[in-house]
Amino acid sequence: MPKFLVIQTAFIGDVVLATGILEKLHHFFPDAQLDYLVRKGNESLLAGHPFLDEVLVWDKKAGKYRDLFRLLKVIRAKKYDKVINVQRFAATGLLTVLSGAKERIGYDKNPLSNFFDRRIPHIVSTTAAPKHEIERCNDLIAAFTDNVAYKPRLYPAAADHERIMRYRKGNYIVIAPASVWFTKQYPAVKWIPFLKKLPADLRVYIVGAPGDASLADEIISGTGRENMESLCGKLSFLESIALMEHARMNYVNDSAPMHFASAVNAPVTAVFCSTIPAFGFGPLSDQQSIVEIEYPLACRPCGLHGRAACPQGHFKCALDIRDEQLLTSGGFFHTA
Repeated sequence: MPKFLVIQTAFIGDVVLATGILEKLHHFFPDAQLDYLVRKGNESLLAGHPFLDEVLVWDKKAGKYRDLFRLLKVIRAKKYDKVINVQRFAATGLLTVLSGAKERIGYDKNPLSNFFDRRIPHIVSTTAAPKHEIERCNDLIAAFTDNVAYKPRLYPAAADHERIMRYRKGNYIVIAPASVWFTKQYPAVKWIPFLKKLPADLRVYIVGAPGDASLADEIISGTGRENMESLCGKLSFLESIALMEHARMNYVNDSAPMHFASAVNAPVTAVFCSTIPAFGFGPLSDQQSIVEIEYPLACRPCGLHGRAACPQGHFKCALDIRDEQLLTSGGFFHTA
């Protein structure tokens, strides 16, 4: 029975996208032991995952390097056949190199890649040559599987679905308005007029972390809608995903909730402000729409990741998106 370890200790969305590797490894090696290493805080995403034997957790806040060497002892004791490192940083490169695995695989941009057994080119996506992140992930395992990238998948349990049943009343949509980065976040002043134009009988739920509650409250008070509720900080990751799975539409930024929707094939409208889909992180659901500014903007994109503020001070990439673009993507039409 082969033993695999997949390493992805980056942010939540990156962990979700790399689950496509787990899907594919299970397909090709159904009896294999599959383990996944993530940073502390992201492990709950993988609770009850049917293909995973163990989720290893790197607690960076409890002494980053002390815990790294604790993990190294655990990894070496497991004697993996293949360690697949999706990260490009030295710390996980060290884990890979010293893992004792029969084959150590990672990207050539990792500082320690010269010591890997298999060095895979990390190809950045461009408008001229688009490459989605799941395709980059698949490059790591293509040599012993095939060239088809598998979509990410998460598995809310029956208990997660049970806990959100009381919210599944008739037609509803979910919006996830927050982002760590200001320039990735569609502003409250834009969500409010859009939400005012939705049918009055449509329920609206806002999901997010506890720290997003004030943003949710600002949006709700601005719309004046009665059938709108903030669930920020009230649902786990998997409960939020279960709610999104049954929504008529999910409205998200270029952020983790977009990948949550992809992981359960939920309908999604992704609003791209300063970033662009050509970077390779767009939605993967069968029913999906991308909303972005309708004219070329010389300063867009202003970087691969979001920024703390608009470098030009105007934030036109968000403010010039029209409400009708979001309405149309969800199948809603406003005639007033």
